[in-house]
Amino acid sequence: MRELPWIYAHRLGASYGPDSSASALERTLAGRVDGLETDVCLCADGGLVLLHDPLLSIGTTLSGWAHERSSAEITAAWLRDRDGVAIAEHPLLLGELLDRIPADLTLQLEVKAHADPELARRTALAVCAACAERHHGRIEVISFFTSACEAAAAAGFRSRLVVFADYEPQALAAWALANGVAGVSVEHFLLSARMVEPLRRAGLSVSTGTVNRPELLERAIAFAPDSVCTDRPHELAAWIEEVALSPTP
Repeated sequence: MRELPWIYAHRLGASYGPDSSASALERTLAGRVDGLETDVCLCADGGLVLLHDPLLSIGTTLSGWAHERSSAEITAAWLRDRDGVAIAEHPLLLGELLDRIPADLTLQLEVKAHADPELARRTALAVCAACAERHHGRIEVISFFTSACEAAAAAGFRSRLVVFADYEPQALAAWALANGVAGVSVEHFLLSARMVEPLRRAGLSVSTGTVNRPELLERAIAFAPDSVCTDRPHELAAWIEEVALSPTP
């Protein structure tokens, strides 16, 4: 049997409802899932809202940027679906998510900002403060921003850098070890022995996302990622068992 990765619901299960919405979460938790992933944006008043993009017009009926609006303004708005149509659901706050999920479920919180590493750093610190007394051992702060990963690691949280290019893996591993960053998330199309082996030799966790098709899953499993992110966690759970249990040629 091949090694099985954990299955994490990307954007709380984006195939089951609007991104990071209460309806997507409810459907995801009704079936098998090993963890959740969602994006987090900092509001003007220090609140933390679950939105994939800090530009509010992309995912909500508001305009402007998340860090320019209060959490009350943002959560009073309506979410938009992937076709841009407004629906009868409001954005969730991080605290609401923490109230709704089992304490033993792994939660990846992706820090979002736009061209602003300092905002990313402040967002990561706000996430750590919000989670300090709840779910701490199951929280992982992830981000494309090194500033966010470094801040979370310094605050005592697991952190993971998301990479979208095949950077020099030895240098990447050295940076992670020097800053207490526990892992790297490598996009599935970049997985290779050259990329993965130096990271694992350094003792880093390697994950991947987002995988929604069995053909892509089979290729990803060959590199034994610790976890796989997917919009369709229930379907991927069935696929992953079928692929893992099938005879190796």
